[in-house]
Amino acid sequence: MSEVNSVGADGEGAPTPDPDENRRQVLYWRLLARLFDPEEQASLESASVAVVEDIGLPVGLLDPAASVDSVVQRHPDLAAEFDGLMLPEPEADGARDRAAEVRRAALASKVLLNVFATGSGTVTAEQLARWQSDAGWLERALGCRPGDLRGGNGAGGVSPTGTGVGTPTPDLSRLIPEIGPELGAVEAGLVQRMHLREVLADPALASRLTPSMSLIEQLLRDKNNLSGVALTNAKALIRRYVDEVTEVLRTQVEKATVGELDRSVPPKRIFRNLDLDRTIWKNLTNWDPEGERLYVDRLYYRHTSRKTTPQRLIVVVDQSGSMVDSMVNCTILASIFAGLPKVDVHLIAYDTQALDLTPWAHDPFETLLRTQLGGGTDGTVAMALAQPKIAEPRNTVVVWISDFYEWRTDELFESMAAIHRSGAKFIPVGSVTSSGRGSVNPWFREKFKDLGTPVISGHIKKLVHELKSFLT
Repeated sequence: MSEVNSVGADGEGAPTPDPDENRRQVLYWRLLARLFDPEEQASLESASVAVVEDIGLPVGLLDPAASVDSVVQRHPDLAAEFDGLMLPEPEADGARDRAAEVRRAALASKVLLNVFATGSGTVTAEQLARWQSDAGWLERALGCRPGDLRGGNGAGGVSPTGTGVGTPTPDLSRLIPEIGPELGAVEAGLVQRMHLREVLADPALASRLTPSMSLIEQLLRDKNNLSGVALTNAKALIRRYVDEVTEVLRTQVEKATVGELDRSVPPKRIFRNLDLDRTIWKNLTNWDPEGERLYVDRLYYRHTSRKTTPQRLIVVVDQSGSMVDSMVNCTILASIFAGLPKVDVHLIAYDTQALDLTPWAHDPFETLLRTQLGGGTDGTVAMALAQPKIAEPRNTVVVWISDFYEWRTDELFESMAAIHRSGAKFIPVGSVTSSGRGSVNPWFREKFKDLGTPVISGHIKKLVHELKSFLT
């Protein structure tokens, strides 16, 4: 409905339709119709074509078969318009730029339709790659980097908030985190509709796949049914994904694990440690005004040694079907910490059985190949492996990643509380995904809160931050 009313030609106050508002409504009605019914509505299609042509946009924008990439390749000037497209814009002097809103509606409709109207039937490698690219454009439109919201290679999406003047603008700080899991679910559905084994058996088709969390989950579940070329291609995709995520997480860890300067250790007397400013300041009393020379009788060097203490990090990961994202992320994170000096990392995965993956903790690729995703959950079997590893409680941290939907809840919680009381740092983690969404057993959540060790849920950066104080 138009929000603009004015006095009509007859002076009786009859509402005058706002053409820009009508154009915008046409585009959004077409979007909704296409999302709920793949069959095009002739009247909406023709009206939308007229709108797009009228505002100077390419008609190809309305072609559901055309990817955003293809549109941008033909019209490079549109690329910048997609960035931050769906973020609220401040309003000038309280007035809405309705012409600009129509243009944004046309571009937003393209992205939304390509991402959420996925059709039915078998999905090819090309179609999955196209969808992943279009999803990346949607993430860019929301002010994030491609891959951030889907739990891919990004370090985490931003959560912008509307700050417009005049009419209240939408608050996206809660909306954007909710979009990520939905994008992941759509992608997972596309992967399930692929004949993945046949695709992997064809090197040409396999090369077109872009690794993502949904694809890696499917590969890990199906790895025991693959062989030959298909298994080789599956491993290559897993390795590629692991390497990409490792690079992102390593940067976060390196930023978080720099210890304080240890001034009890004398600085190394080498040129790169020379503190020129302090040396000049301390020797100013030796300044010769007549000769305009500064005589230096002592050099000062910067302290570079940092306080580090040998620490033991025990990571216990629930590898049941609901925790795949956490399993992948934490396996990679454990391998990064395993590469740090003076950090002794132990890795345990469990469902109804526990597996000590410590010998492979330094290599997340090999670790993931040894996991068996799925099954029930019995944390007591993992606890039996973890407890003997706590040799010096005050020098140990136990990170337990699970949704905590357990069989023997009382027994497991008492064991966890005993670890906490022993002086070891116990960190329960409910979700360490890029999207930040995860379900946690409310009984355990309240118990951990009462114990003084609240469950960490959200982005993996939260876990890295928690470990910072332990490692520095």
